[in-house]
Amino acid sequence: MTALHHPLAPFRLDGRTALVTGARREIGRAIALGFAAQGARVAVHHLGTEEEARDAGEVVATIQAGGGIAQGFAADFATDAGAQSLSAAVLAAFGQVDILVINASIELVEPWAGISRDHFDRQIAVNLRSTLDLFQALIPPMQARGWGRVLTIGSAQQNLPHPGMLVYAGSKAMQHNWAVNLARQCAGSGVTVNNLAPGAIATARNREQLATSGHELLARIPVGRFGRPEDLVGPALLLCSDAGSYINGASLVVDGGRLIG
Repeated sequence: MTALHHPLAPFRLDGRTALVTGARREIGRAIALGFAAQGARVAVHHLGTEEEARDAGEVVATIQAGGGIAQGFAADFATDAGAQSLSAAVLAAFGQVDILVINASIELVEPWAGISRDHFDRQIAVNLRSTLDLFQALIPPMQARGWGRVLTIGSAQQNLPHPGMLVYAGSKAMQHNWAVNLARQCAGSGVTVNNLAPGAIATARNREQLATSGHELLARIPVGRFGRPEDLVGPALLLCSDAGSYINGASLVVDGGRLIG
């Protein structure tokens, strides 16, 4: 009798190496742990401060305690060579990167008329320049091997821009545009490029907004609750595994129905 193919087998990531940027807490942490549970080796990126290094160490320790393989890597994307040094360090440690999750970003909330050059440059450096550097370093080797997954973590701001987040919202819209553009250019190489756009997720970054306008925002979410970092793991796994091999150039919105509600 022929053994039945397990329907969840394509979601496994055995033998794959994943680099998750901004993986020391919240969404990045959840995705890193989720990928490790599916068999991936995980490079856990963090900024490099004492607090971030400690948090990243806890993520690595959790993965290792479960029998997985993980290592922390520090890199400041606000510096000119931050993303390039990260790529080099991860490749030196693991040999290759099969899955790239662009999660690290910064948002500086302020009125558009008062945005300083420094605040503009910092957000562009972290949210866009580092993204391009990682694309250039890691996508061509994926194409050469014939398999790769690239996932940008977008935001509801790419579709519903907050008036106080002109630069951040614009950077997320541009990042999504890049994902669509590269999805077409990488088509046929075995590499897919997609975007995952979270809605109102209960994270430390959103704590102040949820405390001041949470009731009003919740009324616009059809499922009736705020998202959790863990709500992003399943969608990320789909888009970064063989299970999502026919999904390319998509922007998967995970917002409890807010965009259509």
